[in-house]
Amino acid sequence: MDSLEEFDPSNSSNTSSININTTITTNSSSSSSLLPSSTLSRYENQKRRDWNTFGQYLRNHRPPLSLSRCSGAHVLEFLKYLDQFGKTKVHIQMCPFFGNPNPPAPCPCPLRQAWGSLDALIGRLRAAFEEHGGKPEANPFGARAVRLYLREVRDSQAKARGISYEKKKRKRPPQSSSSTTSTILPVQAIPPPAPRSAS
Repeated sequence: MDSLEEFDPSNSSNTSSININTTITTNSSSSSSLLPSSTLSRYENQKRRDWNTFGQYLRNHRPPLSLSRCSGAHVLEFLKYLDQFGKTKVHIQMCPFFGNPNPPAPCPCPLRQAWGSLDALIGRLRAAFEEHGGKPEANPFGARAVRLYLREVRDSQAKARGISYEKKKRKRPPQSSSSTTSTILPVQAIPPPAPRSAS
């Protein structure tokens, strides 16, 4: 696996190890991130693209940042940067369509990244960080500030768009008909055994 030092975006000699599409390391214990893209799952492909995008963001950062110096604040910067490419209309409070899930007319409110997209992105980047040699306790994608930001985005978008983001409940398997007709008898307390007499 790549180490955090190999991913140092400020070091231009290491950029070839970042592009997984063109460089495949010959290692007997190669991970799934080093396989050609045709054999990877859709999730793995997306995770690799997200990781490369974040690496590019770090290289373009002024001053350039190494992954080992990246913090939750830098991740928040990255998420806010991604908003400019969003496609989800998020109404401001002054908009007459604030809280309306189906606005009847267009409005000048900004387009943002949807909360679900950001949440999934952070999940993939969090996994990729650890796959590339990062320690879980030092993972900037799992920072408290990032979790709080995602919760704030979820709540504000739910209000602005009039959409509830409640967790989906798992469907329980249907119960057999015998359990619906059975009656439950009350449990009776069993008295403790009587003390033995000494003989």
